[in-house]
Order: sequence, then C-alpha cells, then structure tokens
Amino acid sequence: MSDPVHQPPSKAARYLFVLIAGLLIGVVATVMGMRAIQERQDHFPDSLMTVMAKQTALLGESQKQNRCSVNDTAPRLQTLRALSNDLEVAFPSLRDDERFKQHASRFRATLNDALAKPPADCAALAAISQKVGSDCKACHQDFR
Repeated sequence: MSDPVHQPPSKAARYLFVLIAGLLIGVVATVMGMRAIQERQDHFPDSLMTVMAKQTALLGESQKQNRCSVNDTAPRLQTLRALSNDLEVAFPSLRDDERFKQHASRFRATLNDALAKPPADCAALAAISQKVGSDCKACHQDFR
C-alpha cells in the first residue's frame, strides 16, 4: 500500500479560518462593549415612567370594566402620587428647570385633588384620568 500524499491546507482555507475567527471575536467584543455601556446608564427614569404609565393604564382598564369604586381606584392614585415624589430625583438635569417644576407640581396637585375627593363613579374617574393624562402629555411635549 502506498501512503496517500499529505497536502498542507491551502492558503484560502487558512484565510477563511482567520476571517471567521476575526468576525466571532468582533461580535463578542461588540456585545461586551454594548453591555458595559448599558450597565452605566441610569434605568431609574425609564422605570419610573413605565410604572406610572402602567398605573394610569390600569385606571383606564378599571373604567372600561366599570370598576370605578373608591376601593378600585384609590390604590392606583396613591401609587401614582407616591411615584410623583421621585420625578425630580429621576430627572436631576431638569430639577432646576422652572417648566419642569411647574409640570411636576401640577401633576402632584391633580393627584392630591383626586385623593382628597376620590372618584365614586366612572364619570369622575374619566375626568381624573383625562386630567392626569393631560398633565403627563404637557410635560412630555416640553421635555421628551
């Protein structure tokens, strides 16, 4: 029997291997870099807005389901009011802006009024939800 001739790998195969390895290393390095940048970001402002939006949406769902009693709406309004205390903390760059202060103050005043006289029916809840929504929209128009 004769030994088969052993040929060294072609240059094209080596170049292809190096190219694929380089691409894989580049993808891994990019993902690691993006995760490092993401970890340095402050997630509190987005989280606060997400929770406030969810609470507002739950008020709307209560209204659609005709569950508008004080027991159904007061916890949502209390949560929104408690979260509104952190608006300046969540947006420190806007803390000294007079427009932002006015928007935050108006939003808290709306919630204080709603909690002082909680909605007893769906018509009252609709009015409060509309006022809360317009307060949010006004701030977002100025600062988004």
